[in-house]
Amino acid sequence: MSETEIKLTDHERSALQEIAQQSGKTESQLIHEAVNHFIREFQKKDRRIFMQKARGIWRDRQDLPELEELRREWNRV
Repeated sequence: MSETEIKLTDHERSALQEIAQQSGKTESQLIHEAVNHFIREFQKKDRRIFMQKARGIWRDRQDLPELEELRREWNRV
């Protein structure tokens, strides 16, 4: 695990200390949780944008089999 330095305002630092005390977690644990939450939200947003861009890309394709034909192939077993 690598280390990084962050600078907090006095208000942020005291709030973090208070949350740590109330939650029973260390400040480091709280910061890890906050960073992980931020990463998940960012990745969700990226995934949503990607899905929106991909929407309809197969719409005009004429070389694809019909869905019913694919289902018949899958059910041959």
